[in-house]
Amino acid sequence: MKLLTYRLPGSAGPAAPGDTAPGDATAGTGPPRLGALLDGDLVADLSALAAATGADLPGDLLELIRAGEPALATARALLGAAPRHPAAVRPLADVVLSAPLRPGKIVGVGLNYVEHVAESHRTLDTGQEPPDRPVLFCKPSTAVTGPGGPIRHNGDLTGQLDWECELAVVIGAPAFRVSEADARRHVFGYSIVNDVSARDQRRSGQWFFSKGQDSFAPFGPVVVTADEIPDPQRLDLSLRVNGELRQDSNTRHMLFGIARLIADISSGVTLEAGDVIATGSPPGVGAAMVPPCFLRPGDLVEATIEGIGTLANPVIDAR
Repeated sequence: MKLLTYRLPGSAGPAAPGDTAPGDATAGTGPPRLGALLDGDLVADLSALAAATGADLPGDLLELIRAGEPALATARALLGAAPRHPAAVRPLADVVLSAPLRPGKIVGVGLNYVEHVAESHRTLDTGQEPPDRPVLFCKPSTAVTGPGGPIRHNGDLTGQLDWECELAVVIGAPAFRVSEADARRHVFGYSIVNDVSARDQRRSGQWFFSKGQDSFAPFGPVVVTADEIPDPQRLDLSLRVNGELRQDSNTRHMLFGIARLIADISSGVTLEAGDVIATGSPPGVGAAMVPPCFLRPGDLVEATIEGIGTLANPVIDAR
């Protein structure tokens, strides 16, 4: 299933507490609804289907993930009932997508593609050799913005705002000290994160302020359940700025695969349901271009991953 969170344009009512981050442009357009993407660019309102059929289903995606396989089975059954309840189905073009959920934490992975290691060494003063274990950092949940939400460019803080298209792993079952062999059992599904980075805001080698500002984690447009992506290490991923291709790679080029990342992170940090791992960027970032090219207000960034979709976000002036 391709699960999503959406609102109706112009509908009244506040967002649910914690549902959106400060940079999410969809905040304030009405209460969030749990949906699923159907063929033909249609959205099934799972909450409405549950009400119509008397099914017991959590009201948002994070609670559905926490409820485990029984809730997921209910959601699948409700999708099968959608043709009998046309009032619960609407065109994708008629809704406003939000970030699918607000993660408890986003664990970022740096230098996880060989060619990105090389370009980072040339332009960002990182090491020349590939790391021998995953390079980890954290993005706060306040960095999350959804599809169409603005990436906030504050010229007082950065002149080097950059992009990174990354496969997002959404954790289902809590993971602590899990083996690589068992790691994939803890995955609920997959999405897209654009690891937006202010290259000139690294502080004493630390990346938090460079990567953790509000709106620096565009996330979405959907979460695809793990059963629909049997091999996440064979997915094409790309990124365009104003229609021009900047990144073009495949997840098979990761230095550390998803299972290794989950095992390594969970060796000392509990991964909880709804947490997100941003698995690293392929080459093609703006800092490595000749001359370097960075995001400016008015730009449109589109990150695409095979089997998931495209996450598009405009850049705005935040001063």
